[in-house]
Amino acid sequence: MRKRRLLVLLASFAVSAALLLVILRDVPVDAALESIAAADPGWLLLSFLLVAVSLLLRGIRWSYLLDRRIPIAQATHMVNVMFLGNQLPLRLGEVARGILATRNRVPLATSASSIVVERLLDTLIVVLMIAASVGGSPEVSEQAALFGALALLGFFVLLCFARYPQIAHRVLDGLYRLAPFLNRLPLKSLLNDLLDGLQPLTHPRALLSILFWTLVAWCISLIGYYCLHLALGIETDYLRSVPLGASLAALSLALPVSIAGLGPFEGAIVLSGNIVGMDPLDSVSLGFLFHGVSVLSYAIWGTLGLMALGVSPASAFRANSRPSDDEEAKPGAKPGIKPE
Repeated sequence: MRKRRLLVLLASFAVSAALLLVILRDVPVDAALESIAAADPGWLLLSFLLVAVSLLLRGIRWSYLLDRRIPIAQATHMVNVMFLGNQLPLRLGEVARGILATRNRVPLATSASSIVVERLLDTLIVVLMIAASVGGSPEVSEQAALFGALALLGFFVLLCFARYPQIAHRVLDGLYRLAPFLNRLPLKSLLNDLLDGLQPLTHPRALLSILFWTLVAWCISLIGYYCLHLALGIETDYLRSVPLGASLAALSLALPVSIAGLGPFEGAIVLSGNIVGMDPLDSVSLGFLFHGVSVLSYAIWGTLGLMALGVSPASAFRANSRPSDDEEAKPGAKPGIKPE
């Protein structure tokens, strides 16, 4: 196990270092640092605050996805911890969020299904923005359309399973017949928990709320990224540069092997800059600044989230950290929070 972790860590360093070398091949590091140092502090502060607002909106969305079984404040703290944990290789923040949800008696499979819905919605928005930004490139548009169609198909499949759970059970029964050894696994209980997490999608009002908070969260994120353009004094086609850069940066974070996304994130911004005709120095400076503001925000709000939830970084990743029923039954104890 230790050898595997070491290999992942070494691979992460290698990926980040290799991509940084490619990115900085034609741009002097000193020039990029000078550009970042000259950034307008007012726009930087506004961008930082907008990241916090975006995290809050994503917390609200997740609370609705879980049918409000986790209060908005706690859901937001857990989302913040997730973004902090995602700076580690293999995006371990997703695991931490699911484990923390169990402290509020939400089964791991239920929170996992809500996270899958989140990812499908975000992917759909990302590919739509990419398609709109690179409409002049048929090759990229076709690939974006394919990913968008797959995300939409996946969302509708989940929506169908949520509305007609008997279909999901029939699919599982078919798998049992094809592979009888699967009967040894607790797949039925896992499926029930997964379907439980999809139930909010069956209520039109809840579904509309989830879609609304998704759109608002992305709008706030785009405005925050636009503020960084202004902080650096970059003049470009904002209607293309902002959605394209934010979308490609989001996709780059799906790469599980890197150090806090260093390298892939900057590469995504440089690629978007090349597509819209941005000056190479501006795109490199923008990539590092955007990444720096994001990581600093996640570090601050994620740490505050751990403190507010009363958990240590280690216990956030330990499945058996959930308090016992006896502890929760004590007078004055809140669900999922250990009494002091």
